[in-house]
Order: sequence, then C-alpha cells, then structure tokens
Amino acid sequence: MDGTKLLILGGLALVVAVSLRKALHDNKLATAIPVVGSSGFFSSYWDGYKYLAHATELIQAGYDQYPNGIFRVAQLFHWDYIVCGNKLVGELGNAPESVLSFSEGVEELTMGRAIATNAYHIHAIRTSLTRNLHRCFPDVRDEIVCAFDDILQLQGSEWKAVTVLPTSMAIVARVSNRLFLGLPLCRDKAYLQNNIKFTLDVFQSARRINLWPPSMRPFVAPFISSKDRSFDAALKFLGPLLEERLAKENELGPDWPGKPNDLISWLLEIAEGDERTAPALTLRLLSTNMAAIHTSSMAFTNALLDLAAHPEFLLPMREEVERVLREEGWTKAALNSMAKIDSFFRESQRLNGTGPVGMMRRVIAKEGFQFSNGAVVPYGAFVAVASRPAHYDSANYDNPAVFDGFRFSREREAQKMDVDSTKEGDLQPFKRHMISTAVDHLPFGNGKHACPGRFFAATELKAMLAHTVMNYDIKAEVEGVRPPNKVYGSVITPNATGKVLFRKRQ
Repeated sequence: MDGTKLLILGGLALVVAVSLRKALHDNKLATAIPVVGSSGFFSSYWDGYKYLAHATELIQAGYDQYPNGIFRVAQLFHWDYIVCGNKLVGELGNAPESVLSFSEGVEELTMGRAIATNAYHIHAIRTSLTRNLHRCFPDVRDEIVCAFDDILQLQGSEWKAVTVLPTSMAIVARVSNRLFLGLPLCRDKAYLQNNIKFTLDVFQSARRINLWPPSMRPFVAPFISSKDRSFDAALKFLGPLLEERLAKENELGPDWPGKPNDLISWLLEIAEGDERTAPALTLRLLSTNMAAIHTSSMAFTNALLDLAAHPEFLLPMREEVERVLREEGWTKAALNSMAKIDSFFRESQRLNGTGPVGMMRRVIAKEGFQFSNGAVVPYGAFVAVASRPAHYDSANYDNPAVFDGFRFSREREAQKMDVDSTKEGDLQPFKRHMISTAVDHLPFGNGKHACPGRFFAATELKAMLAHTVMNYDIKAEVEGVRPPNKVYGSVITPNATGKVLFRKRQ
C-alpha cells in the first residue's frame, strides 16, 4: 500500500476517532442522567451497534426503570436522551423551537438545508390545505374509487393475494396527488412511481448515511442517495406546469381567473424570492409527497393487516358506514360520524407506531434544556420521548397489549351517555379522535410540532378504510396471523412483503 493510501486511511481513522470521542464523551450535565446500557467509551459504541437490532427492548427497559424520568442510550456517534411520563412529555412537546429544535439535524440530511431553515410548505399544509379539505373531498373520494379499481384489479368473486405496503403506497400517492396537483398528473404512473422511489430512497439512504460519523456524512451522502436523480425526474414532470403557473401569476396577479385550488396555489401564496422558481417549488412538492406517502401508506398498511388478523371488526364497521352514508352521503362531514372507523385507526396507530421513540428534538439552546424534575439535557444533544412504551402502559390503557379496534368508540359512546358530563358548562369535547394528540398517544406527536398534515391524513385514511369495508371482503393469508413488523433501530415498519386476501364484496 503506497503512502497516499496510508495517509487517507489514517485521516479517516482520525476523523472517526475524534467524532466518537466528541459525541460520546460524558460531560457534567450528561452524567447526571442515568444510562441504560453501557457508559464506557468502547462499550457504549458497541451498544450503539446493538441498538440497531434491539432498540425496542432497550427503550422498554429504560421506561420500566424510569417511568417518569429521563435516561440516555448510546447511538453510534451520540447519546439519545429519552423522556418518559406524561408530565415530561408535555414539557418537551411545548418547548419553543429556539430551545428544542424539531428541524435541526433532521431535514437537512433528507431534503436539504433550504427545507430545514424555511419550512413554509408546512404552514401551507397546516392552513390552506386543511381549510380546503371539505371543498376538495369530492375529488379525493373520486380518486379513491378509481385508484382501488385500477390498482387492485379484482375479477369476479375470486380471492386475490395483495402485497399490502406497495399497494397502499400506490393508492396513497394517487389520492394525495389528486389534492396536491389534480388531474391528469395524479394518474401519471411514471410521475407517481418517481415520488414513491424518492420516498423510499430518502428513508433507506438516511439509515446508511447515519452509519457514518456526522463530519463525514456530507461527503458520503451523494454516493449513497439517489434523491438528486429523483429530483431531476420530478422537475421534468413538474417544471412546465410550474413555469406556466408562475407566468400566469406574474401576468394576471395572484387571483387570476380559473386559478386551481391546489397545493401549488397554496405554496405560491407564501413563497417569496428564490422560492418562486420551478426547482424550488418542485423540492417543496417532493417533500410534501414524501411525508404524505410515507406516513399514510404505513398507517393504511397497518390498518389492513390488523383488520385481516381481526376480522370480527369488519362487519360492524361496514354497518356503521352504510348507516352514515344513508343519512349523510359521501362527505367529509360524514367521516366524523364514523366513530368505529376512527377508533379502529387510532388503535392501529397505538399498537403499530413508527418506532419505540418519537418527537425527536435537538437542544439548540447553549445552556441546554432543563425539565421540571431538574434534569438538564446538554446543548447539541438529541432528545425524544418513549412513545411505544407509553402506548403499551397499563397506566394509560386497559389491556394495552390487546388490539381492541373499538376501544375509543366505546369511550365516545360512554361520554355521550354520561349524564353528569352534560350539565351546562361541563360538557367536555371528546379527546380520543384519530386526529387528537395526547401525551399518552403520540403517532402524530404532541404540542407545538404535532403533525400539521394529520387532518388531511385522517380524512384520506378514513375515507379509504370506509371504501374498503363497503366494497371488499378481506382476510389474512393465515387465519388470525399478522405478518410481523420490521424493526431497524428506532424505526418500525409494517412487513413489506406482508399480504392479505381481497375479493369484491359478496
């Protein structure tokens, strides 16, 4: 081996060593917070590798030891500080962005610095998209009907084995883009497949990139991720449309006649300066697609797998949907009357979250962040909540490990029948809807950064499940058996090869 290669290898080894020492070296603030696992320099690094396969067990062990406190676990190049208990979870969720940052160190790895520092598309989703859900629901409903027919392609009364996750992604991509962009692009197979490819690549690449020290990630990322190629492809689809929309705004003003009521228009209401270009807007549309496709397809896949494994819930939901449709028809408001559909999704999300931890933040206040119990998480540290253990805690839920699809609809019905709660001034709103966040129910987060797209996601998902139970029979490949979820570090996903059997309703 020549001297140049030795020098390069030596430099790489030095970078890794310095990164490890900087990331895992204890300081006075850190040592006050207990460790679950090992705290030694080399042993904690080894724990970081073990975390990739055993995160769920490790986080549960920490929660059992410190159910209302904070502990830390070793990652490959840093400590994660894990918060437990309703009080501290509420404090984390309500901390200002200037102290605990939602975007710091997360979006930059996936979507770029521009997205991390100016996430104006999130404001468009929280405001304009949510306000327009009622008006746009007929289009969403129409696309659900067409997408299910086109993608499932069921014939006669025969059962068909359907691989749930890719099927869900294909349907969600179509339905979401009917709202984002409308016809005909929302049915363009190449455009949709590029969005799905981009979504998968972002999350898969992030896993591989995170195996490298932080200082080296910007250099290795271009060789690992193909997101730039997906962006170029998206720009070819979207560029002409975006240029046309920008030209019309420049010529006719922001309220030109015939202006579409879609995500492009909602983004342009906010975008300024360099953001008012086709490439910049394409990046925002890709980012929104990634979030919508990932979260909604995971949730719908889990719901279908749960329904196939627990078929006793299908007929009651079908009866509810039929009753509501007779009374109200297919409207967004009608979904609010489908308490069993809503409850089934909330229960599925409770038991099949996206990982053992959630609500990841980074401490950006120089003095760190102090919780009410006196614990201080130091500057630069990553802090999250033990979400999965909270969902399985008997203090929060009766029989927490049991899938009870109508758990929350029963609570809703009990509240309606509670005479005491109907006294004037004493009626409390039901807080266990699918969209309701809580310190003990965290699929959509909690506090200041609760998922802004959850209102659209809930509308889309409930309409899809209602359509499913109305028009199809489904069952598990093996009766009562749910394909096991896949676990990698802090990420839990439904089985990518898991199948259920579909047939047209008999």
